[in-house]
Amino acid sequence: MRKALIVIDVQESFRRREAWQAVNNPDITDRVNTLVAAARADVDLVVWVLHSEPGTGGVFDPDSGHVHLMPELDRRDDEPLLVKTSINAFTTTNLAQLLTQHGIRELRVCGIRSEQCVETTTRVGFDLGYDMTYVVDATATFPIPHPDAPRDRTIAEILADPRTTQADAVVAHTALVLADRGFATVRTVAELVGTMTRS
Repeated sequence: MRKALIVIDVQESFRRREAWQAVNNPDITDRVNTLVAAARADVDLVVWVLHSEPGTGGVFDPDSGHVHLMPELDRRDDEPLLVKTSINAFTTTNLAQLLTQHGIRELRVCGIRSEQCVETTTRVGFDLGYDMTYVVDATATFPIPHPDAPRDRTIAEILADPRTTQADAVVAHTALVLADRGFATVRTVAELVGTMTRS
């Protein structure tokens, strides 16, 4: 059975936000490139996904010039590049059609944010019948402020607030829920690459 690696929202938009200085996995591009190389060695499909928010004027607006892959990533021209406007990679793209065309039923997912677009894609993929693997240390995210906290605080103020959920805790909780509820197998890059190179 052919597999696909789905790389979600590892894009320059995130680095243009102040919150990037608090990202839990600043070397995510290295880990993604490791997965990509292993996927290619296994002749698996690699699909790249970008998030776009047209007309918003923010860093995810295509007019900002930041809606592109981080330049360190090793994408080949023949690998699909999809642009989504929803939280998951299925709803506003032809991802499911693309996977069907290639006869793919097993997906490995990674990217930014761990608990948002990557987790939601994992859950939707599971609901659509795919065998999902969530590559936990090839995801990245940011601290989550308490809902009652003011919205205009600096990242330093957010980090100093004891009510803030720190990024590593977000990642750990996301992985726990996905695995415990049966949505996905959770693997590290090293675990997954070891399995891939033996198959």
